[in-house]
Amino acid sequence: MYEGMIAETVTVTGDCGDQIEAYFARPTGSGPHPGVLVIHHMPGWDQGCKEITRKIAAQGYAAIMPNLHHRMGPGTAAEMSQRVRESGGVPDSQFLGDARGAIQYLLAQPYSSGKVGIIGFCSGGRQVYIAACNIEELDAAVDCWGGRVVMAPEDLTEANPVSPLDMTPNMSCPLLGLFGEDDANPDPAQVATIEAALKEHGKTYEFHSYAGAGHAFFSVDRPAYRVEAAIDGWNKTFAWFEKYLGEPTAKALG
Repeated sequence: MYEGMIAETVTVTGDCGDQIEAYFARPTGSGPHPGVLVIHHMPGWDQGCKEITRKIAAQGYAAIMPNLHHRMGPGTAAEMSQRVRESGGVPDSQFLGDARGAIQYLLAQPYSSGKVGIIGFCSGGRQVYIAACNIEELDAAVDCWGGRVVMAPEDLTEANPVSPLDMTPNMSCPLLGLFGEDDANPDPAQVATIEAALKEHGKTYEFHSYAGAGHAFFSVDRPAYRVEAAIDGWNKTFAWFEKYLGEPTAKALG
């Protein structure tokens, strides 16, 4: 049966009770629908990431993407992103507060199945790794080329005081990792280091690295786009979510 989709901006309660905007897309059917938390890349809460949120909703998920740069507004996604960079980045503790707020928003919807996954890109991939190690409500995670999961002591800052790799023992949900072999952040050696830590601590994970692909190979509006890798990566992402979140009741076809 044909189902439609609703996509709109909503307000969620983020870290420290702050009210932040979020882009929310979901099927119009009564559900139940698993939820997916979408974490945008460093360029911000832009149209490309909103399109990804709708893409996930079209597969039958309730998908929400909080604007992690909201506090640096008003302004365009690029303007807010630049202010975030100049300030030293989004603090990890603030990200976790915003992520928990968005998850609670998903779980409070009457059509929620009670299952929630997370996916993120670039800096958002790093944040996915942190969330998977700190938010027990998550049932599945997808890290898309998240850099700075491996951090040297000199790379640690007030905003990012702990290397995500050191959080690995606390990971509580299965992790899918998608990477490009030509990427410099993370490079293949860093990906291997992360995989070794996951193996050491007995975590459930799958890593896939694509030859001829670099950073942001899902991005259809960038020269980095690699169609075959992107198609395979999306297929693996939705198979991962279906395995750990359950099969969606209906897709928003059309």
